[in-house]
Amino acid sequence: MTVLLDTHVFLWWRLDSARLKLPVRRIIASSDEVLVSVVSAWEAALKRGLGRLKIEEPFASMITDSGFVELPLSFAHVEQFAVLPRLHSDPFDRMLIAQARAEAVTVVTHDRQFEGYGVPIVWV
Repeated sequence: MTVLLDTHVFLWWRLDSARLKLPVRRIIASSDEVLVSVVSAWEAALKRGLGRLKIEEPFASMITDSGFVELPLSFAHVEQFAVLPRLHSDPFDRMLIAQARAEAVTVVTHDRQFEGYGVPIVWV
């Protein structure tokens, strides 16, 4: 299985947060491929700039050091984004959903607003 981590899930993984329970950690660790979107890096950079997120390492290094794979943004992702219903107001999360749909991967998240988009989800 290939999974796409929601931004908070990736940060919880890196910070070894207790919010990321052992069963979900096992799913992530045993996945064939773990993707982290460039959209998550963008969201983290925005939150860092606003003082709402404190991380010291460059986001790209955090992905590489975790053994995960960067998922770039493509035109196919933007096309999926354009046809998504506005069930979720956060454009970063809607783009992650669009990427998951375009790539046919499972999203790992705790955000219940992902429901209704027809993507497979591992709930945190």
